[in-house]
Amino acid sequence: MPNKTQRLNVLRRTAGKNRGKARDNAQSEHDQGTGRKVSVKRATLTPEQHLAASDPKFAALIASSRPYAVQPGKLVRPFDALAESIAYQQLSGKAAATIFGRVRALYPRRKWLSPELIIATPDERFRSAGLSRAKTAALKDLAAKTLDGTVPTRAALDRMSDDEIVARLTMVRGIGRWTVEMLLLFDLGRLDVWPVDDYGVRKGYAKTFRKKELPKPKKLQAIGEKWRPYRSVAAWYFWRALDGPAERI
Repeated sequence: MPNKTQRLNVLRRTAGKNRGKARDNAQSEHDQGTGRKVSVKRATLTPEQHLAASDPKFAALIASSRPYAVQPGKLVRPFDALAESIAYQQLSGKAAATIFGRVRALYPRRKWLSPELIIATPDERFRSAGLSRAKTAALKDLAAKTLDGTVPTRAALDRMSDDEIVARLTMVRGIGRWTVEMLLLFDLGRLDVWPVDDYGVRKGYAKTFRKKELPKPKKLQAIGEKWRPYRSVAAWYFWRALDGPAERI
């Protein structure tokens, strides 16, 4: 198995070669015999190669990290995913999982939560399960907006742009941009989500590029332009920058 240094060197060489091919192809847009413009097939870089080619420090991070492995959830229902996100807000994973488990237990033998049942359930039952008043109100608003069509179905989400999804879902009480970005990135598998308000992404960037201060979201937004169309993958690796040392699979 190649060691970390060998993987890094291979990644750098491959990215450099492919970037060179892309430049060569970009210069061959006219047929030399006829002078007519021709269709050019540019070299395609993998997300990791695209990111690694931008900076040696990023290449080093990628070579030493667990690879990007996000797969879109085929069975995800926006209502259930967002209901879980509401329960998890501002809580540790273990505490949130316990509370959300109690909420699910209010409706035994049901695979999915029902917006109709959520609305019909007295607030006191959610409070006894551990939800705060604010989260209870957010959950009921989510249910109401699912029923009235504000929250799209999964099939509808697949036809919408990232910005359209953010605009629509942030209409729900308690659902902010970051929550929708996590849905886009992890549940829908969108490749170009750039969560500049995420503390882990900002801290991972600062650690990777040896910055003394965390970048402001506005500055990080501008920096991320060079990583399009794979900013979700960039975010993944900045999160990995904060992981403990682990052998890449």
